[in-house]
Amino acid sequence: MDTSPVTIDMLIEARWIVPVEPAGVVLEHHAVAVKDGRIVAVLPSDRARQQFRPATLRVLDEHVLIPGLVNLHAHAAMNLLRGYADDQPLMRWLNDHIWPAEQRHVSHDFVRDGTLLACAEMLRGGVTCFSDMYFFPDAAAEAVLEAGIRAALGVVIIEFPSAWATDADQYISRGLAVRDRYKQEPHLHFTLAPHAPYTVSDATFERVRTLAEQLDLPIHMHIHETRDEIEQSVQQHGMRPLERLRRLGLVSPHLIGVHAVHLTDDEITLLAREGASVAHCPTSNMKLASGAAPVTALEAAGIAVGLGTDGAASNNRLDLFQEMRHAGLMAKLVSGDAAALPAQRLLHMATLGGARALGLEHEIGSITVGKSADLCAVALTEPETRPCYSPVSHLVYAAGREHVSDVWVSGIARVMQGDLLHPHNNDLKARARLWQNQVAR
Repeated sequence: MDTSPVTIDMLIEARWIVPVEPAGVVLEHHAVAVKDGRIVAVLPSDRARQQFRPATLRVLDEHVLIPGLVNLHAHAAMNLLRGYADDQPLMRWLNDHIWPAEQRHVSHDFVRDGTLLACAEMLRGGVTCFSDMYFFPDAAAEAVLEAGIRAALGVVIIEFPSAWATDADQYISRGLAVRDRYKQEPHLHFTLAPHAPYTVSDATFERVRTLAEQLDLPIHMHIHETRDEIEQSVQQHGMRPLERLRRLGLVSPHLIGVHAVHLTDDEITLLAREGASVAHCPTSNMKLASGAAPVTALEAAGIAVGLGTDGAASNNRLDLFQEMRHAGLMAKLVSGDAAALPAQRLLHMATLGGARALGLEHEIGSITVGKSADLCAVALTEPETRPCYSPVSHLVYAAGREHVSDVWVSGIARVMQGDLLHPHNNDLKARARLWQNQVAR
């Protein structure tokens, strides 16, 4: 029997590996073997060196290796509006500042450049996949492919005109045309993205439901973010937004409800029964004073919960380490239970939880043989991360995106030793300055 080492593309040895699946497992002095962009083995490092002959060996003596993080809700191009209108409640922020700025400035170039900037920020912070909702998804697709990240791009749908489309029908037709153009790209996935119940009509929602069923696409939508939108729905439609969506057939396994801050017990039961998912955005919810989503109740009901940053205009960081920490602390504060949402669950939400919501759990979200090698290494080498009794606890409560050392997407290095491997990194900074000057004027 031939016992010679098997040739592979890369072997990553780490002090700790947290595969996320199975839950609660922490592997010490293990390695991940990668070939053709996929994980082919997870095994002790000494055995890995005997079994494999890698073209590239990466030794991470004081690091924890985790799956790439999944940002379940973003408006990536809004990186160009970071800090533009801070300290405002949601509807004033939207109506008086953000929507007027978008009407003036959003274009194909704005979205491409803003999304490139967001991709750079997310990759440096260990995010390897994000779910986006914004205009000009064709421009976002160009940026995603250039950056080498993975994304689920939303076919954004709204009733009012923009530079991208004039009405709901055109939003749908143009968005689906982008999907058709790029659907063979392995790093591009798509969702239907009606903005929110207060900006989409019943007739349009019926089309969204039909398309989701025909094309088997997730429905990525803001729901129950503020009390005000719920009160307006009761006045205009005689019912709460989620009940309206239920009657229109939108509450289903396709639904990714973003924010979901203000939910009754019956609404939580409804989401669980229908198999819907939730994108929890704790930092944005705090900054806009929207409230605290009932995450412990959602988790207890068996609802798939992932973490999202929202856009940089309302956060102001695309930082999943911050979202893990804020989600955990908020849950403990609101529930009065210090054991609520332990670190392992928070890491699950930031990885496999988001992947499951997008229907990508077969491809990403855990360090599992057969999955894509979307990986993130976090260095626990600095004084603020020592000593380390639990690497998972450190990931949530001590480390941050500044400790991310290496990131791979499909086995291709995108960040190495803290440096973003992007050929146009300096050009990105120049483009950001140009847009800042234009928006400020």
